[in-house]
Amino acid sequence: MSAHVYTGPERVFSGVQPTGALHLGNYLGALKKFVALQETHDCIFCVVDLHAITMPQDPKTLSQNTRKITAAFLAAGLDPKKAVIFVQSAVRAHSELAWIFNCSARMGWLERMTQFKDKAGKDKERASVGLFAYPVLQAADILAYKATHVPVGEDQKQHLELSRDIAERFNRDYDAPGFFPLPEPLIKGPGARVMSLKDGTKKMSKSDPSDLSRINLEDDADTIARKIKKARTDPEPLPDNMDALKGRDGAANLVGIYAALAGISDQAVLDEYAGQGFGAFKPKLAELTVNAITPIGQDLARVNADPAQIDLVLKDGAMRASAIAEPIMEEVRRIIGFWGA
Repeated sequence: MSAHVYTGPERVFSGVQPTGALHLGNYLGALKKFVALQETHDCIFCVVDLHAITMPQDPKTLSQNTRKITAAFLAAGLDPKKAVIFVQSAVRAHSELAWIFNCSARMGWLERMTQFKDKAGKDKERASVGLFAYPVLQAADILAYKATHVPVGEDQKQHLELSRDIAERFNRDYDAPGFFPLPEPLIKGPGARVMSLKDGTKKMSKSDPSDLSRINLEDDADTIARKIKKARTDPEPLPDNMDALKGRDGAANLVGIYAALAGISDQAVLDEYAGQGFGAFKPKLAELTVNAITPIGQDLARVNADPAQIDLVLKDGAMRASAIAEPIMEEVRRIIGFWGA
């Protein structure tokens, strides 16, 4: 039997780090898709606090941010009855399987990971082992549940390929063909990559020092409108085709945001606004963004006001996640030959 053969059920897994408030890029690139996926797939969504500590964190802030990300999940429309929502560190399978996969992964594979080079910078000798090895933990996150599909941005596609390599290596090393699936990316669809409002060549980021670079889910209508008005573009009107947007990063980003919010293609946006300048386009984009984001912000305030309810969601989610992962881990221990398995 080929190591590629996996006959189990389809399952979606994804996680979000608890490191700061979520923004429009997180909503369009992840949360909006999560909400749609929970209607069609068996979904597991996780606040990945183990990943967060690859960089220094204040313990109190980490705990608070974990609740805030969970609140954003709920405010965006995730339903704990339809999807499993939990915190990574509450399910021990993640840490255990990460160690096992550390023994299957190869140094050379990890040294090729571009995100480690970006985050560690020139001083990689002083970076933590966790920062170097966290793509292995990502593989464990996915495969502890035998997830078959992962909604990822283009910047995470390399890590998903590593997860496939690790799954294949484990299956082969332990003569367990088809035990772990080779997870597939779910990248397609609008909003896969939302860029900074101040620099169309950089991804919209929680860590950007300029608040004007992003639209936070907590921003009110006036703040959203002001940020879009100030968004960097160019003096040229919108063209009638996508090829003509090449090299116009700021313009292309705003067109992409409009398309993602409206649920239409970028070309459909150009069909409607070709020949118009940003003086006409930006107010329309601001109106669309306000209508989409301010209800989430209002719901976010309501959910955040009840931390006990958030904790109940996370506790229940951890129990449900463990119930899926533990039988898989029992089989992993048996396959490896651990005592008592």
